[in-house]
Amino acid sequence: MKCQQCSRPATFHITELTDEGILELHLCQEHAAEYLMQAGPGNSPPKSSMAGALAQHLQVSQTGEELARLDENACPVCGITFYEFRQHGRLGCPHDYVAFAEQLEPLLVSIHGESHHIGKHPKHHAGATEDQATLIRLRRELQDAVAREAYEEASELRDKIRELEEAGRRPEKTGEDEL
Repeated sequence: MKCQQCSRPATFHITELTDEGILELHLCQEHAAEYLMQAGPGNSPPKSSMAGALAQHLQVSQTGEELARLDENACPVCGITFYEFRQHGRLGCPHDYVAFAEQLEPLLVSIHGESHHIGKHPKHHAGATEDQATLIRLRRELQDAVAREAYEEASELRDKIRELEEAGRRPEKTGEDEL
């Protein structure tokens, strides 16, 4: 959705209940800051209101220059940039949490109340994560090889990917199975 004041993506969706009815606004960060600054009497939003909290957050939020610098950061495994994460709201692989730790920690704390997992873990999760990261890296290398028209390298990468995928489908042998 686009900002109602300009053509940038709307990142703030504000619904106000007025005497005339419901007022819905879709604004970019810049226009939302302007709107929220005008929300209270004397151009200072009331601190107890949601608008006041949002306005205060916008006052201390990162500048456009800082965001542009952060948007250039990329995950070394899957290659997703912080900009792509901000646009789509999804990370590319588990290693993104490490690559973007500085930017994600405040976000995770505000959403979940914690910045690390508290709870149960699957029994065999560590190996599977490494295999997934390797598969992601190999698939990216395969795409690059095909784009460069390095077909022999691409076929070797394809074979490695198949081996890893087949190994992941096979059940692990344990001592209990050999009775």
